[in-house]
Amino acid sequence: MQSETRGPERVLVVVAHPDDAEFAAGGTLARWCAQGWTVDLVVVTDGSRGSADPQMTPSRLTELRAAEQRAAAAVLGLSRVDFLGWPDGEVQPDLRLRHAITREIRRRRPDLVLTHDPATLYWDHHINHPDHRAVGQATLDAVFPTARDRLNAPQLLADGLEPHVVRTVYLAGALQPDTWEDISTGFERKLAALREHRSQIPDMEALQRRLLERHRGLAEGQGMALAEVFKVIRLS
Repeated sequence: MQSETRGPERVLVVVAHPDDAEFAAGGTLARWCAQGWTVDLVVVTDGSRGSADPQMTPSRLTELRAAEQRAAAAVLGLSRVDFLGWPDGEVQPDLRLRHAITREIRRRRPDLVLTHDPATLYWDHHINHPDHRAVGQATLDAVFPTARDRLNAPQLLADGLEPHVVRTVYLAGALQPDTWEDISTGFERKLAALREHRSQIPDMEALQRRLLERHRGLAEGQGMALAEVFKVIRLS
């Protein structure tokens, strides 16, 4: 189904790495921001491993990718970007991570949370990054029950962070999506945001061609030219 346009909304995006938000949902996020929604981004890892350059160091890459992510977020119109600093490639969906994400949910009190689908292990010729699966799982566990229930994570109450009920969850990278977001007006901004991730994209023209083909294919039969797709959970 195509999503309904609602607003205003407060959205929290929780992803594993710098550039994940742009690849998974850049067109959708650009459109939501254009509609006046408040969209915050939390990046769980430091992005310190994503380079084949033999001269690159983890500390330099961390700084570079953080700067790229902030620039990309500005292109999309995101309100805020925060980095939790977990080591890239080593994320586990444990209680410590769940509580860290719960803290962000209770601080920002979003209506909608967008994250990775933890159920996706592989597709086509790709294996889904384990950090994606771990962050998706921890985020779902944070949404329910930890952010909602007063007696979970009592240290957050001590910090003045009251429970919060998230109404909607968007899962990116789902193998069985049920919601199509029209990105016909957001695609160019998605591309512009991805261009900021220079350390990760050696050939932007080739990527643009692949993305155009992919998003056209996803939109077929949905009454739109270009689409991003999600599995959506609507909570009462």
